[in-house]
Amino acid sequence: MERWPWPSGGAWLLVAARALLQLLRADLRLGRPLLAVLALLAALDWLCQRLLPPPAALAVLAAAGWIALSRLARPLRLPVATRAVLITGCDSGFGKETAKKLDAMGFTVLATVLELNSPGALELRACCSPRLRLLQMDLTKPADIRRALEFTRAHTTSTGLWGLVNNAGFNDIVADVELSPVATFRTCMEVNFFGALELTKGLLPLLRHSKGRIVTVGSPAGDMPYPCLAAYGTSKAAMALLMDSFSCELLPWGIKVSVIQPGCFKTVSEKCEPMGTAQAITTGQPAPRAAASLR
Repeated sequence: MERWPWPSGGAWLLVAARALLQLLRADLRLGRPLLAVLALLAALDWLCQRLLPPPAALAVLAAAGWIALSRLARPLRLPVATRAVLITGCDSGFGKETAKKLDAMGFTVLATVLELNSPGALELRACCSPRLRLLQMDLTKPADIRRALEFTRAHTTSTGLWGLVNNAGFNDIVADVELSPVATFRTCMEVNFFGALELTKGLLPLLRHSKGRIVTVGSPAGDMPYPCLAAYGTSKAAMALLMDSFSCELLPWGIKVSVIQPGCFKTVSEKCEPMGTAQAITTGQPAPRAAASLR
């Protein structure tokens, strides 16, 4: 009887497809258990080809591979019902959408907003579950930051603080450095750097206890000079370097630190208007209805 050149090829294709699917679903990891299973399947393949006819060898190997991978599979996704995340700057843009997404996934979300009656805050109240808690916080005010720290400790006693999302950002001037008031640089640094630094430092004990993570929304303007965004870019560059330091220093405690740099997205309806920028330059006062975030 003529032997098949590779009678178990179909079984190996099935095993490979099943393993790839589980890896993509994060139900399986590359590691020693998987390598051990593949080695045993190879030995079984060798044995089946010598003792069984091709159809039987194919069936035995396919069944063994399917069962072995099923036993290895285990959900690697974290349960979210017992985890809380604090997100800053949820009045609009990325902060608001992140709060809605995490709430829909089942997280306990603590969302800070600049105004409790802002359209974004009202939208979050209307569309999110009772798990989402809103808190008014201005990152330029130390008293607000202290209140946010106390609020977070009080509302994470049963869940722990699993994550901090430093999303809140500020910029109200689009102009050359020479034409930008120094006050704008100070405000950008207060919101985008000093306020986030104070909040992050205050939450480190909770994050250390939970081995949580810090996610900071950065900006490409912090990596390279963008025209007319010197104040904003300078503050984002400082924040990115700070997060690099945190990443090294907090690694022994199991705290993961990430910086996300989004591209160009229209995240707010109250964008910096040229007339508002011109008024701010000539008067030294903030532009009317200045954007709370600019990505």
